[in-house]
Amino acid sequence: MEEDTMWTQLYEEAKIEAGKEPILASFLHAIILNHKTLEDSLAFLLAGKLSGPSLQPMIMREVIDEVFEVNSTIGQEFRADLAAIHERDPAAYNLIEPFLHFKGFHALQSYRIAHALWKNERKGLATHLQNRMSELFGVDIHPAARIGKGILIDHATSVVIGETAVIEDDVSILHEVTLGGTGNVIGDRHPKVRRGVLIGAGAKILGNVEIGEYSKIAASSVVLTNIPPHSTAAGVPAQIIGKPFADIPSFAMNHQLNKPDE
Repeated sequence: MEEDTMWTQLYEEAKIEAGKEPILASFLHAIILNHKTLEDSLAFLLAGKLSGPSLQPMIMREVIDEVFEVNSTIGQEFRADLAAIHERDPAAYNLIEPFLHFKGFHALQSYRIAHALWKNERKGLATHLQNRMSELFGVDIHPAARIGKGILIDHATSVVIGETAVIEDDVSILHEVTLGGTGNVIGDRHPKVRRGVLIGAGAKILGNVEIGEYSKIAASSVVLTNIPPHSTAAGVPAQIIGKPFADIPSFAMNHQLNKPDE
């Protein structure tokens, strides 16, 4: 069997941290060191967070284990998400901190479980998990939304992603971003965010509009119309003001509008 290098690194980081900080040793053993795979560790972690009076931890763990077992791509997706945090977020000095403590990662993986349940017609349970996610992390992602891999939701507080929203691979989203509707429109009514897009803090993208690949949406902008690929949009309402300074804005994480990447 091919070695899971991400799990090996995470496990080694947990051993080192347990030695450096004995107060956290029991916690690290329970979440990471007592497990044999990244899937087992993540399932244990999320089951503890998502469980509550109506769903005990063991039942929640069984649900998550089943989702992981029958969805062959979900492991690739959460590994890509964790790698995205490590590569793009300067506060992620290692793998263990975002894995254990970054609520953007936890919320996104909780969505992935809810989405799998939604697709399997277990919509009541999926919606229950959406509610738990909102209560725990301050992040509201509808389980029917379609989200690719390699996604960074940085800080994550007050992120809202609507039912018919689509987010393709390698997108970076900051806190207080809304991918919402424009009112009481029914049907396909939420944004479509293409590959490699960077969305700044507080941006609101409303309606069934398309954000073209490798574009950048400036912080606090309100987007109500389509944005072409390789464009920078800013303002209320947002207007095209130029092009991103980087070929892949979501990787560069440069939110400046008036000077190129350093």
